Amino acid sequence: MSGHSKWSTIKHKKAKEDAKRGQVFTKLIREITVAAKESGGDPAGNARLRVVLEKAKAANMPQDNITRAIKKGTGELEGVSYESANYEGYGPHGVAVIVETLSDNKQRTVADLRHMFSRLGGNLGESGTVSWMFEHKGVIKMDSKGMSEDDLLEKMLEYDVEDVQVHEGLASIYCDPKNLYVVKKGVESLGFKVEDACLEWVAKTTVNLDKEEDEEKVYKFLESLEELDDVQHVYANLA
Repeated sequence: MSGHSKWSTIKHKKAKEDAKRGQVFTKLIREITVAAKESGGDPAGNARLRVVLEKAKAANMPQDNITRAIKKGTGELEGVSYESANYEGYGPHGVAVIVETLSDNKQRTVADLRHMFSRLGGNLGESGTVSWMFEHKGVIKMDSKGMSEDDLLEKMLEYDVEDVQVHEGLASIYCDPKNLYVVKKGVESLGFKVEDACLEWVAKTTVNLDKEEDEEKVYKFLESLEELDDVQHVYANLA
């Protein structure tokens, strides 16, 4: 699988800071609403909803907000109808990018993305442009407790883990998407505190940029995409 991703570590740290400031609530509410709309409001029978509810609780979202979002998804309360869509393209220096969106106006979303890609040195492509470079995986992130990748992988073998990576003390455990919840519970049973458990587009191979200023340009591009209102998640094959 892919090598260590500095970008993934930076994104995880930024997400934690955003959660402290309550800046993730809007995006989480959209995810909850869409998950409930697609597969019902009972997390026991809706894996996607269960995962996002755990993220919402980790971000200290009030229960009233969560309940309203579920009811809007199931139609018990009126609300804006959001649709999910993925967009693909290349960022500066040829970095491959997948953007997950939830929007009530796809024309606005595409226009905003096209403008951002163009302004910051990227190129928004057609469906399938870069998705072949990625795999959809369950990803669990936690403190490595100073353990090596081999040691962690040995501990996780009975939980159908596909790969383990450690970067700056952050361990990322990769598994089949349908096994995410089971693996998460297995990790917790071993005494680790899970910081995040989600479904991600993981690059099959990553690219390294030689110059620090080139990396910074790509980071700025990816962060600018994430700040767009309709964007939920951004994935890249940057190492």
